[in-house]
Amino acid sequence: MIEAVGLTKRYGDKTAVYNLSFQVRPGAVTGFLGPNGSGKSTTMRMILGLDNPTSGSVTIGGYPYRRLPNAPRQVGALLDAKAVHGGRSARNHLLSLAQLSGIPARRVDEVLGVVGLQDVAKKRSKGFSLGMGQRLGIAAALLGDPQVLLFDEPVNGLDPEGILWVRNLMRALAAEGRTVFVSSHLMSEMALTADHLIVIGRGQLLADMSVRDFISANSADFARVRTPDTDPQLREKLTSALTEAGGHVLPEQDGALRVTGLPLPRISDLAHETDVRLWELSPHQASLEEAYMRMTQGAVDYRSTIDQKAGLQQPLPPGAQPPMPVPGQGQPGWYAPPPPQQGGQPFAPAPHAGAPAGTYGTPGAGTGNPYAQQPAQAQPAQAQPSAPAPAASQTPAASQAPLSPPEPQQAPADAAPAADAGAAPAVSVTADPTKPEDAR
Repeated sequence: MIEAVGLTKRYGDKTAVYNLSFQVRPGAVTGFLGPNGSGKSTTMRMILGLDNPTSGSVTIGGYPYRRLPNAPRQVGALLDAKAVHGGRSARNHLLSLAQLSGIPARRVDEVLGVVGLQDVAKKRSKGFSLGMGQRLGIAAALLGDPQVLLFDEPVNGLDPEGILWVRNLMRALAAEGRTVFVSSHLMSEMALTADHLIVIGRGQLLADMSVRDFISANSADFARVRTPDTDPQLREKLTSALTEAGGHVLPEQDGALRVTGLPLPRISDLAHETDVRLWELSPHQASLEEAYMRMTQGAVDYRSTIDQKAGLQQPLPPGAQPPMPVPGQGQPGWYAPPPPQQGGQPFAPAPHAGAPAGTYGTPGAGTGNPYAQQPAQAQPAQAQPSAPAPAASQTPAASQAPLSPPEPQQAPADAAPAADAGAAPAVSVTADPTKPEDAR
């Protein structure tokens, strides 16, 4: 399990991540969402010990990454698929990582088969396409058969068959009881892959809930109603009846009506009572993309001036509850603890009975195809915020946040970075340590 408490990272006068607390539990695929520049990549780098947090802490199985015994066998990650020496073949690249971590050479051939690169194992990686590079990065993450896996945009550059393969692989890994943390900008793919979502915006937590709860909390469901186009008076007659019954009616560009506040059976009864014939009466629920766009509208840093002119940002229908822009204001599942400097009780994780690790990576073990589509797993219990403690306590808190959390304090430009916790062990993380740190 991955646990972050009060995680904050500043680069000079820029705060990339502020007071971020969450848990990534085993047995489920957890999606990590947020606009560009929201701090997702910085958060993942802090989880893997590549960046030191300015304040707060993050642990994997109760230990910081740098103190994990034989970390590559416990944690695998793909952060940058291009972090490969172009002169090495795919097999030699994986073999060098295996030798650094004490992993048997036979495991290299196993993961090459898992990701489908066995036929190009002896080719130099500089000739690989973007999709082949992604597969090689996934193979490096799987090399140590770890229990915790982190992936940053794993389907980037893959064709539809490859995307389906990654989806099945993620769900199969989670079904074995592993912790799977996936960052992606493809909402349609996250809707099919993830069981749980952690959404951040401008470095702060916006939502921590299941996919279903996230869509329900950040969308306005409505009914689509259409009357005969040849008689507009019928549409006006039905609009009056629906409004008198407490519904909210909005006309759409194609002549249909968008109705909120009334269930479909009640709309049908009102149409029958007013002698209005219906050509269409259908329910509509927002997609994950629509719910995500609605929640993160205020957290987008780079927006085209054409968006508003083209009507890409649609307002909520009258009477619908708008999404809360501040974490912790009444939305179920939202969670934002106070800063580490304030008092409170230590973070109390919820008990979870994780499924035992399967026989991942062993040919012929378990089912006939261990990477086939797995049924959706039951959602683990959510951690409940603890009651606040006296102000004298100085431990990072996971208590209920105030309605208006304090604004991030900007560090001076000459602030010194946090001290290194020690030398990191051999790492099988596919990330380029020379790449300039950013707050993507």
